[in-house]
Amino acid sequence: MLDPKAYLDGNEAKIESDMIDEVIKEQKNIIKQLLDSIQFEIFSEDDDDGTEDESNLDKENLTGDNVIEGTMTEITKQIGDSKNRGDQVDVQSDSKEKPEIIVTEAKWNVIQDNMLLKKRKDLESKLLNELLIPNNPVPTSKKKVLTEEEEKAENLYKSAVKRLGYSRPIQIAALDDLKEAAGLGNIKAQERLAWMDLLDFGPTGVPSLTVQAVQIFEKYAAEGSADSQAAIGFLHASGLGGYSPDQAKAMVYLSFGALHGSSFAQMMLGYRHWSGIATSASCERSLDFYRKLAITVADGLLPTGGSVVSRVRLLDEAENQGYTTSILDSDLVEYYQMLAENGDVNAQVKLGQLHYMGGRGVRQDYHKALYYFLQAAEAMNPSALAYLGKMYMEGNEAVPQDNATSYTYFKNAADLNDPIGQSGLGMLYLQGRGVPKDLNNALKYFMLASEQGWVEGHLQLGTMYMNGNGVTRDYKMAVKYFNLAGQSGSTLALFNLAQMHATGTGMLRNCHTAVELYKNVAERGRWSELLMEAYSDYKDGNIVSALYKYMFLSELGFEIAQSNAAYILDKNMVALFGEGETYARALQYWSRAASQNYPPARVKLGDYYYYGLGTSVNYEIAAHHYRIAADQLHDAQAMFNLGWMHENGLGMKQDLHLAKRFYDSAGETSVDAKVPVALALIKLSLLVALRRLKEEGWKSFFSFPRLDIAAIFGPDWDIYLMTILLAFLVTVVYLRRPQ
Repeated sequence: MLDPKAYLDGNEAKIESDMIDEVIKEQKNIIKQLLDSIQFEIFSEDDDDGTEDESNLDKENLTGDNVIEGTMTEITKQIGDSKNRGDQVDVQSDSKEKPEIIVTEAKWNVIQDNMLLKKRKDLESKLLNELLIPNNPVPTSKKKVLTEEEEKAENLYKSAVKRLGYSRPIQIAALDDLKEAAGLGNIKAQERLAWMDLLDFGPTGVPSLTVQAVQIFEKYAAEGSADSQAAIGFLHASGLGGYSPDQAKAMVYLSFGALHGSSFAQMMLGYRHWSGIATSASCERSLDFYRKLAITVADGLLPTGGSVVSRVRLLDEAENQGYTTSILDSDLVEYYQMLAENGDVNAQVKLGQLHYMGGRGVRQDYHKALYYFLQAAEAMNPSALAYLGKMYMEGNEAVPQDNATSYTYFKNAADLNDPIGQSGLGMLYLQGRGVPKDLNNALKYFMLASEQGWVEGHLQLGTMYMNGNGVTRDYKMAVKYFNLAGQSGSTLALFNLAQMHATGTGMLRNCHTAVELYKNVAERGRWSELLMEAYSDYKDGNIVSALYKYMFLSELGFEIAQSNAAYILDKNMVALFGEGETYARALQYWSRAASQNYPPARVKLGDYYYYGLGTSVNYEIAAHHYRIAADQLHDAQAMFNLGWMHENGLGMKQDLHLAKRFYDSAGETSVDAKVPVALALIKLSLLVALRRLKEEGWKSFFSFPRLDIAAIFGPDWDIYLMTILLAFLVTVVYLRRPQ
């Protein structure tokens, strides 16, 4: 494996040795990657704004001849040197061709296009010939025979990994096995324990990020471990583990980790190319990384989707009294359990769904789901029957896969007009599982489920229209049903929409929309469970553990994690950094969350520049962020702040008329802003009156013919006056109270 540290240190001998070993061990894979990289350079040039202009695609790519030549020469040299040969692949055009006079630019573009395509085909042919008919055949690798100790360690590791997702007592036992496997020298177990030290992946308590964990990452990153390279990249990016923040080094390690197959590294690079962090923003490069991740996530999902992940914003939870999370309180779950044990069918179905899907603070548990569904099914509850059909159709640790049993449950549920049962029957007919394949029946049942708003009915109808399976292919209808399913949270629907936007299928190609959709899908992978773990740590008082997880997820591009990490740092809940560094880090996370259109984060950015937190005071930049939040995100707080700055002439020319306009807009946008806006307008009216008094004198002020109290103080001026008088009276009574 290639060692990124050698590239950082400039160790040319180490680089050359690594490249030779890489070609000898994985020659076919390397050649394929090199050829793919050439194709990327030719066909994926980006515009300045990160989008691809299809009308100018050929012209822009054909003007990059020097880039293509350089890439080809480098590739030829690397492969030639690795085999100790001096021959070079000839990528030049045939010199014997008869010269032709070029009379138009269009003709020159066509000829240049043909030349570049010919170069790539020639190079591809020669490289593949070298691979298929090598001068020095590469010896075939033999499967390593494990010693008894190594086999024991491997078995312990595999067993431990399976049990880490179970209940806490089982996790603790699994952790003991993991430590034993690591002690026996199992590399994967050692890496897993190092990740636990970093992010508390399991029952290890508060993460400590020990020196030993960092050393393990460094050791295996140098040996080519993709996840260790991703870990070192994260440590460089976040400035943890004894490293100083260094985005350039982070990019190097993440690039190697992504090349070697780390999903973490690929996701971090996808976000960095999307946002332009330590590299130029590139929609196409981001698309490439996010598409790989989205495919991995989509392939790992059941046809009915994945578990539910609860996402809680700490800032909204703290500042908005009406903010509610989707997480169920333990007391409420116990209440449902009591009702279920007393025969309440609705409670039984609700608990079955919670344990079947997981999420909302409840761990996925198929055995408990089966228990509650069977109880509700005795009362012929259609939803319980349908979910039992789903469980038998998919098969899991609680029940074996059984098409016949699945059909029975689905049919009973569908006869009771249950959309889940109808959709399940449609799946059986679509795939011919336990029944003869019948696309007409599949379409019929999917339609019935879709008419009742069931997400799986929408999804399967979209798939049928997209593929022309049982219906005439109709991309507009496919988009319609995928949008309906996506609005209900279907990951597979979002993935299909992303594919259509990325390829321009049934619509104009849109790189930005495709990346946003792919990113949404990628953020529903297994790593999203860390959001729930981080929130649980936060509520339990393990703030450091929560912060580490939020920081890691922030590098993966989760906006909620960015805003939550910023909130923890903003409130000085941890003492990991100095005060100045704490605010500087919070500013960075607020900035990243704001770039993903979280309005309070944009307002926070303005606040940081207004008060000089983590940066110097700059009223102009503060006003800039407030203006973005007000104009684009319609944030009432930003409008109020702009009114204040206009009123006092901070970062802009003083303008009381504009101040009143922004105050009024804030009051109209949010009900919560009405009281502070009213007080601000009273003060503003007094300022206007005093200014007029200064300019025109007392006589002119009282002789003003059109004096209208309601116009000056608003239609509710009498309420404000009574409030002021009441406050004055309370103050007088308080001051005159007996001592």
